[in-house]
Amino acid sequence: MSDVPTTDEEWLNKLEPQEFNVLRRGATERPFTGRYLDEKREGTYMCAGCGTELFESETKFESGSGWPSFYDSLGDNVAEKQDTSHGMLRTEVLCASCGGHLGHVFPDGPDPTGLRYCINGAALKLDKDLNA
Repeated sequence: MSDVPTTDEEWLNKLEPQEFNVLRRGATERPFTGRYLDEKREGTYMCAGCGTELFESETKFESGSGWPSFYDSLGDNVAEKQDTSHGMLRTEVLCASCGGHLGHVFPDGPDPTGLRYCINGAALKLDKDLNA
């Protein structure tokens, strides 16, 4: 997690264009198009920007929303903030380490938390893919 970029230029050099738009500009990838939507491998999902561990595969579930969904995050590694864009009130989720936009969390998920972290695949890297 060292060498976390601090400027847009550094982020642009580190990230793919869609990763940059999602993580640094708050964009949302089109539903049913992102990596990891249908991913079944076990592992840890990390921030594509800084490598912070965010979600475990055991908490991933099929929500039908078009984005990878998780019912729990890894402790304090995911931060939340109120989002009033698009004329509605939502809870945005961010990487607590680098501030990258991950997606949103909704109170309509499965037990045991009742939460649905609806996350952009472009914001994630599965640990299995880091050395691929």
